[in-house]
Amino acid sequence: MTSEFIALTPKMPDSKALLAALHAGGPELQLTAAEEGAVVHLCTAAGRPLVSVEAPVLVQVPGEARRLLGDRVAVPELPFWWTEVRADTAVPEARSLAESVCGRLVTFLGGTVWPRAAATTRTVKVPPDTPQESPQSSQEHVDGTPRVDVLTESTAVVVSDRPLLPLTTWLSGLLRDAAGSDRALHLVTPPQTRLTLPLRAALGRVPNRWVVQDPNGGYYDGSSGVRLSWRGGTFVPEAGVVADAFAAGTGAGPTSERQLNVSFRTVHAPDARLVLGRALEAAWRHLTGAPPTGWGTAEPVNLPWSTGQLTDLARDRAPAATHLVAVGSPDRPAVATQRITRTTAGVAEEVSLTIGYERPDDVPLDALEPLAASLVAEHGLTTMLATVRAARADLTVPAHLEVPPVPVSLTLGPRDVRKAGLAHASRPPVRVPPRRLGPAAEPALHYPLGDGTDPGAWTALQSLDAHLRNGSGGRR
Repeated sequence: MTSEFIALTPKMPDSKALLAALHAGGPELQLTAAEEGAVVHLCTAAGRPLVSVEAPVLVQVPGEARRLLGDRVAVPELPFWWTEVRADTAVPEARSLAESVCGRLVTFLGGTVWPRAAATTRTVKVPPDTPQESPQSSQEHVDGTPRVDVLTESTAVVVSDRPLLPLTTWLSGLLRDAAGSDRALHLVTPPQTRLTLPLRAALGRVPNRWVVQDPNGGYYDGSSGVRLSWRGGTFVPEAGVVADAFAAGTGAGPTSERQLNVSFRTVHAPDARLVLGRALEAAWRHLTGAPPTGWGTAEPVNLPWSTGQLTDLARDRAPAATHLVAVGSPDRPAVATQRITRTTAGVAEEVSLTIGYERPDDVPLDALEPLAASLVAEHGLTTMLATVRAARADLTVPAHLEVPPVPVSLTLGPRDVRKAGLAHASRPPVRVPPRRLGPAAEPALHYPLGDGTDPGAWTALQSLDAHLRNGSGGRR
């Protein structure tokens, strides 16, 4: 299992500070670099990895450390450097070694260590390698990098006991590496661990999986609760069997907190003057009254919000897809994932924006139709689905049962209305008729489905979808 520690420092960990910190194990240990220098491994003389130090990240977004680490962290003033250190606990001394690496960084540079109790500066003696030990004895490899706990032909397994797991650069890289080697990534955690929404979305893509250690023995899927067994080198579901701990976990049950999710897709004609991210910013302003505060490719989100920089990154990565994360101000929990791709129709932006609220009455349902109208008029909206669910306002995902979201509205942009046929799309089998948005000659249609309290809205949405597909002569 990998133990994780974080040094938050007001100064950048330069080579001098890193070398001093990595000397925590004495001169007998060796250093190796991976991923073009982005990761440094502290190893035994035989090459067995003990501690890995990720490249420091400069965080310039307020509230990110407290969002991911909790309120008890003494966070340096912005901007500050976030350095993750991981220990291989197959070696008993590795955890103490990682703690000392973090403690020495803070001693040299100032700042704090998470968890606070982990900071030490002692020298840790690691027993010499035995002849039977090899560099692969403690950690397996994905594409030659010692970063996962178990590796089989079909699955890479990572074990973590972190209270809140974000989509870190490390995990994002593991997901890419696993996909590139035709493997699933299975993330194993204790039942009290929560995930951020970006990590939950990434693990929701087949064949990845969130695996939770059942306190009653065995494992279950953190999203569905289905019991899992380790067979054939991977975790497989036991059909029809749901773990009791999933339904009765701590925090399970009714809640007054709510999450509003708005998922939409826009398509733009390719143009050298095109600026991406404006649709996401418009949605954020409509629903919260302010733009996003930060963006990045992983968590912690480290860059101040900038549609120009976002666009430059997407252009640099084209024709490959670009995956981004955005966050809002600390006083209004909001997080979004965005995927930018080149398609035959142009440049597509797929956004999933989720906002947390303490009470049901706080959810701004009356802002959804004006938002849809704005996205149609100014941002090339093709579709938008809004849902509400009773779930944590802090937007973290626990490993227990939560009620499913309830549809609130669906919007079809002019292209999809034209494809279904305006006359057909205007007469759906739903209680409330659609509202036309945009120009009369090329309207969009906004379909109200409810206030987020009636699960029957799913039936209405399914009927509406079937009706629209029938009008278009097949799948849209």
